[in-house]
Amino acid sequence: MDLLDEKAKRVRYIRALEKFAKSAINGLKRADFNEDEFRLRIQKNEKNLTKLEAVYLDNVYTKTLENFVNALLGNHEKSELLRMANLLLKLKNQKNYKKDKHKNKFKDEI
Repeated sequence: MDLLDEKAKRVRYIRALEKFAKSAINGLKRADFNEDEFRLRIQKNEKNLTKLEAVYLDNVYTKTLENFVNALLGNHEKSELLRMANLLLKLKNQKNYKKDKHKNKFKDEI
């Protein structure tokens, strides 16, 4: 049961980090961005995140996600946060793209 508990804690922690990051990214990319409202949103979400126990993360994406959340809590500038958010989304979507290795293999049959 110990292994299952550890896995459950890891999943809860990663989901909380993703929820926190998604909320922050949506706030950063708004056309009517307001620094004060953004900081209030970050503080509110920080309370939810502190309820969970931090878990060791070994995946590149999850480490980057955790670093992004720590940067949000560290009061970095908007431009730097946007850059980090774009890199994070790029890492997340990277596994969805696959090479079309044999795409042109059967052109003659068409």
